[in-house]
Amino acid sequence: MTVPEADAFLTGEGGFLETTTETVNGIEMRVVKNRPANLVELLRASADHGDGAARYYLFDDGRAATFTENIDHAAALGAALHERFGVGPGDRVAILGANSPEWIQSFWASVGQGAIAVAMNGWWTADEIRYGLELTTPKVLITDRRRLERIEQSDWDPDMPIVVMEDALDGLIAEFTPAELPELTINEDDPAAILFTSGTTGRPKGAITTHRNFLAYVSCAYITGARDGVRFPSTGEPPAHPPMRLAASPLFHISGLHSAAIMAVASGMGAVWTTGRFDPEKVLRLTEEHRITGWGGVTTQMWRIIEHPDFHEYDTSSVQSIGGGGSVWSPELQRACRAALPHVTQAVAVGYGLTECAGLATHASNDVLAAHPDSVGYPIPTADVAILDDEDHPLPDGEIGNVCVRGPMVIPGYWDNPEATAETIRPGGWLRTGDFGHMRDGLLFLASRRKDLIIRGGENIYPTEIENRLDEHPDVHEVAVIGVDHRELGQEVKAVVVPRPGATLEPAALGEWVAQTLAVYKVPAHWEIRTEPLPRNASGKILKAVVAGESENTFIED
Repeated sequence: MTVPEADAFLTGEGGFLETTTETVNGIEMRVVKNRPANLVELLRASADHGDGAARYYLFDDGRAATFTENIDHAAALGAALHERFGVGPGDRVAILGANSPEWIQSFWASVGQGAIAVAMNGWWTADEIRYGLELTTPKVLITDRRRLERIEQSDWDPDMPIVVMEDALDGLIAEFTPAELPELTINEDDPAAILFTSGTTGRPKGAITTHRNFLAYVSCAYITGARDGVRFPSTGEPPAHPPMRLAASPLFHISGLHSAAIMAVASGMGAVWTTGRFDPEKVLRLTEEHRITGWGGVTTQMWRIIEHPDFHEYDTSSVQSIGGGGSVWSPELQRACRAALPHVTQAVAVGYGLTECAGLATHASNDVLAAHPDSVGYPIPTADVAILDDEDHPLPDGEIGNVCVRGPMVIPGYWDNPEATAETIRPGGWLRTGDFGHMRDGLLFLASRRKDLIIRGGENIYPTEIENRLDEHPDVHEVAVIGVDHRELGQEVKAVVVPRPGATLEPAALGEWVAQTLAVYKVPAHWEIRTEPLPRNASGKILKAVVAGESENTFIED
């Protein structure tokens, strides 16, 4: 069965994920027919997953909660927020901290009161924290000690109530237990959270994420799983291990919040969470100890896991799927994952999306990637994907243009930023993603970020294809391709390359490697060999402005 056939079977009349057409903010779009009304309804329903061995989350420090305990914590902490700080529908609650049970408790407590959870970037400096708080004006800030120290060491007073996670949350939950989630009227299009864009250039924007957006992500994730279920039916043998996924991405990012914290509540599949700096050996140890069945993460994390020198010392036989997003998975990384885990039945699956469309718009399963390793897959049935020119006119198959998405997953706009909203959310409800790409045979192929496009002598050069080629070199660990100014040509191509440990790279040989498969004008004219890892943000994307020396790297990973 092909992917389009599977989609028709699943989403047609009477299908498991039947879709219907609804008008959302004046735009007609396809939505899954039977869905929760809001996140609070989704949270209440998670009690049906049961308790006992059914853990919602398990952190690597041993702290855990069942689905029922999570509901109880959300109700009690939500009552505390309401009674102590006056938090109610539409108010903002800022959450600033590393991954922890307290972060998850704070999110569900805020949403349960009809408030808007402001997911502050835990890597921010004090100046960036100030920017986020002044933009969103929360009623209360919930933070951990380390982030509080950053604020206290600055010369700025937030002038708002502050709740310290490690010092106060357990006490507040105990004090207000037992409590019930309040009966509120929450519209599907009410804001549930504000997530900040990656901010690879300039100040990050606060993406308003509605209950509808979160639920659309859940529907998309269900569809991608069901696609493989009907295309590759089970042999009937029960799984060797209950489903349990790795959660190593920040909760303030869609990879942590949507795909782990929200999906666990929706599906009943728990997650093992890592804390502190990403440690590939810790992931391997936790996988063996807890029989983790699914790995998910950004490309840098996957490379560090499969290339760890002690990889084969750990039992990874429980892993049955590998998936990710955040940045394009090169064909070389896909091959390396299959080689490292040849037993994985679903092997590599890649999703494409961004904060502004709740993280998921297309999906490529293993067989699609095997045939088209440079693709990010087929659009999910509730997501319309189109390639438009700069005047928002559609382009034919094969022609590169602006990748645009429309559907219930697309955010209504940015908090207190109508100019950016109008620039990004185009007429007809189309989200201009900022990526260049093209469609072919129903599949989406990415070329580059719009801002990364290099124009050399009038020729458009897309860094991704050069980066993918260099990724295939056996001695290249990571690479970023950028444009540098040139008096006559406008720009020339520069490659910044980090070698694998013990390897030596020569620019001339690298140029010959690129020239074997790409046109001569795409061969970098400038090379820089670095020994330090390239700077990345919380979602794993290389900060090309930092690589180019145009801005400083302010991210603080801990």
